[in-house]
Amino acid sequence: MTADALKREAALAALAYVTPGMKLGLGTGTTARLMVEALGEKVAGGLKVICVPTSEATRAQAEGLGIPLTTLDDEPKLDLTIDGADEVDSSLRLIKGGGGALLREKIVAFASQRMIVIVDQSKKVKDLGRFPLPVEVTPFAHGATALRIREAAGACGLNGDVVLRQREGRTFVTDGGNYIYDCSFGVITDPAALADRLATLPGVVEHGLFIGFANLVLVAGEGGVVSLGSL
Repeated sequence: MTADALKREAALAALAYVTPGMKLGLGTGTTARLMVEALGEKVAGGLKVICVPTSEATRAQAEGLGIPLTTLDDEPKLDLTIDGADEVDSSLRLIKGGGGALLREKIVAFASQRMIVIVDQSKKVKDLGRFPLPVEVTPFAHGATALRIREAAGACGLNGDVVLRQREGRTFVTDGGNYIYDCSFGVITDPAALADRLATLPGVVEHGLFIGFANLVLVAGEGGVVSLGSL
């Protein structure tokens, strides 16, 4: 099966947990996009839900499919968020942010009672860190903030490139108007310690370590969809 086919299998498996009347958080990224597409088909068939998107891209997709949308200001508590991940380990810790929406993704996930993460088998890892860790920062003094990120990583025994994300020759700007540094630290031996250090840095808006958010991870592989954790 192709990677897209596996992602679709995970997306469809997640929708089995969606029931009428739910308030849903809709993730961002290639796998989440397939989930939103399938959700749109269910909504067209009569499923009643209301959703909060985690990015402008997801908002546009959902609106185009006729999925009812709201905001966390109007609905501050959600039943379930379904989102993808760039990496997930056996403790259900995640790296997210490859799509550039990590801040809104974390806000929406935090507002949800439960979170389902949908991935293909390539995203399941023994240790986090193969995928560069995204860190969202304010544009003001972002170079100085990058230096502080390197120092925080060094205090955790980590070293590696901390690179300002570019797209088509320009600095990538998030939906919130911030920048992202992609941090290639290699294996992150203590994700919680690194998360704590990054969270204290002025200039860091949010980091891509999602610890304690995922309740259930659905991993699609050649043998089918495997569940990690539970709701």
